[in-house]
Amino acid sequence: MLVSDYNYDLPEDRIAKFPPKERGSTRLLVLDRRTGATHDSHYRDLADFLHSGDLLILNDTRVMQSRLFCTLPDGRKRELVVLEKHGDEPQRVMYRGKLHDGDKLLVTSNMGGWPSLGDPQRCFSDDGEKCEDGTHPKTAGQEVVIIKQILGNGIAEVESNVPLAELAEKYGTVPLPPYLHRDATNDDKKRYQTVWAKHMGSAAAPTASLNMTEDLLNCLQEKGVIIKYLTLHVGLGTFLPMRTDKVEDHHMHSEWFHIPDETIEAIKSIKERQVLSEPVFSDVGLEFSSTSYAGTPAEPSLRDEPVGSVRNIGVENSNQFIHPKKQASATHPRIIALGTTVARTLEYYARTGKTEGEDDIFIYPGFDFKIVDALITNFHAPKSTVLMLASAFAGWDNLKNAYDHAVKEKYNFLSYGDSMFIC
Repeated sequence: MLVSDYNYDLPEDRIAKFPPKERGSTRLLVLDRRTGATHDSHYRDLADFLHSGDLLILNDTRVMQSRLFCTLPDGRKRELVVLEKHGDEPQRVMYRGKLHDGDKLLVTSNMGGWPSLGDPQRCFSDDGEKCEDGTHPKTAGQEVVIIKQILGNGIAEVESNVPLAELAEKYGTVPLPPYLHRDATNDDKKRYQTVWAKHMGSAAAPTASLNMTEDLLNCLQEKGVIIKYLTLHVGLGTFLPMRTDKVEDHHMHSEWFHIPDETIEAIKSIKERQVLSEPVFSDVGLEFSSTSYAGTPAEPSLRDEPVGSVRNIGVENSNQFIHPKKQASATHPRIIALGTTVARTLEYYARTGKTEGEDDIFIYPGFDFKIVDALITNFHAPKSTVLMLASAFAGWDNLKNAYDHAVKEKYNFLSYGDSMFIC
């Protein structure tokens, strides 16, 4: 399976460079993964597609202001991005500009005036370059970061007189995705964060959640949708390109996660109800297949379809979209992942039984989903690991057709863009 097979044409003007003026005012493309049918809607109408008894799981990680501006003693500028910390491992940073073992960097308070990580015109060099206005950046105080060891690939192990997490909160700025080619603004500090962000630790946002509002969450709960949380600290590895030709050769980066007991209990309750339920939809001629918690057929003699599949009862298959209001009921609740970070965490738990630790699961086409029944996600970059996950869930042909439709209908893509509900 080649990485190049999972590509599509993404015009530059379809990449959302800034968040929408109002959170949640974005569009929503609903994709029926059984038929490939699509339906154009709006994110504010998400509640129309969820049902009483559904379990919606959110990632409550909080993004660190992990982009730090520093100077060497002679005034040369350097930039660090604080990487997520795994257990007792040494603190690491991603750096731009030349650095050596033993270099001492003074953290500066000059934020927002330097080129972004994705700007090809960055002027880092070995010279004592100055800011664009001809001055040296002012140091924020005596906060010092020491380069202990250069590890390669732009990564270094460091130590500091003040914990890096504290430095990031005090002097850092939002680590926007490099493809935005711009510096973070004050608006980004609020908008590149979910409204329920709680546990500090992510180097990037769980972007599928950025469109969710408190009003919409309240609406879902009033409808009877169960809301639970888990934590996965998103790493900057989510932005790294796949550097292998074959999908199977890619090694996924690790990210720390924790699933609370109450979320585990809610998952088990939903799976038990799914096994017991056998809803038939005579008005539309469709019947859900009942599956066991492990994802294998509950009754092999009657069920050969994958998890969450629907079989046709006397009606020819078509790509006609059937609105979920006509499809399901609380007798067959679903587990819905808000974002690929939640989906990865749940599926890692399904395979290992671990509720905390390091998650390095790589989900790509051919993967058998054990827990997730529906997925709310963004439109992802070509040939990316998150696109692979969405392809595994929806089927590449279905997803590619949906993306082509979204481009044609001028949906906005990537972190600050519109969303999909794959059900």
